[in-house]
Amino acid sequence: MKVFITGGAGFIGSQMAEVYLREGHEVVCYDNLVLGKREFLKGCLQNPKFRFVEADLLDLDRVVAEIAGSDLVVHLAANSDISQGAEKSDVDLKNGTIATFNTLEAMRRAKVRNLLFASTSAIYGEASKKPTPEDYGPLFPISFYGASKLACEGLVSAFVHNCGFRAVVFRFANIVGPRSTHGAIHDFIGRLLKDSTVLKVLGNGTQQKSYLHVTDCIDGMRFAWEKCTAKHGDGEFFECFNLASHGVSNVRFLAQTTVEEFAKARELNVAPSVEFGEGNRGWVGDVPFTWLDGSRLEGLGWKARLESDQAVREAVKQIIRDKMGAKESFV
Repeated sequence: MKVFITGGAGFIGSQMAEVYLREGHEVVCYDNLVLGKREFLKGCLQNPKFRFVEADLLDLDRVVAEIAGSDLVVHLAANSDISQGAEKSDVDLKNGTIATFNTLEAMRRAKVRNLLFASTSAIYGEASKKPTPEDYGPLFPISFYGASKLACEGLVSAFVHNCGFRAVVFRFANIVGPRSTHGAIHDFIGRLLKDSTVLKVLGNGTQQKSYLHVTDCIDGMRFAWEKCTAKHGDGEFFECFNLASHGVSNVRFLAQTTVEEFAKARELNVAPSVEFGEGNRGWVGDVPFTWLDGSRLEGLGWKARLESDQAVREAVKQIIRDKMGAKESFV
């Protein structure tokens, strides 16, 4: 099988590429390296079944040329820095909605049918029902990122029904783990490396999210694809799943876990102090409380190995090791 991964040099994409290569598949990673890093692909570049394309999804002709002959597209590319949207309101339109349209249009032109698409819990906005199931609505996202992803889901559905695609959409929890390029844990550790005496946190720390380890994320996506293709055979289909672990973690837990593990790694006599800000949002567009209902995918037989708090602690340890130049450690 030939797998085409957009955002393939990124946090999730590079690790997914390694999984497919270990199984003997051919993998093409397509990335403009704005957020992705070539160093993330060092374990792939020597594999004769791997190819890296440094290019932008906004270049439709290039996407058409590179996607041709693929059996499966894993579309992960997006602007993952949600807070950027408040300052640059078109960043998610370009790098989310238009980039997704180009990926789908390239698939149509190249006669590629199979798609795994990374959406987000941000499409739910400030949902009144928690945990939030896939059929919750109406959907009113409060960030440009969430709005873009919701538009992308609509595009995927339309291409499925008009072009005979087979697609699975995943509404991600907050994904954490090694090689992360953004997010609270990544930011916390970066701040501590600059000042190991105090960790300053945006917001009052009461924000709560579902956290999922990257290894569980990849495993859940692949499991769902296997089940959906077995269910539908060669026919077209559009399926949507929340992809989450059990439980939620608040920012106070993230901060405390980070300073504890940082102190251990640095062999500090006194752990850094934590200073919280005001308000229950970390930034404009931040949803203070997200909790995904993952029972639909669990009903098919899949469950995350790590609960939310466990995923956070494991990710903190791994990211600290990454930042300190040590070898990655996977669950």
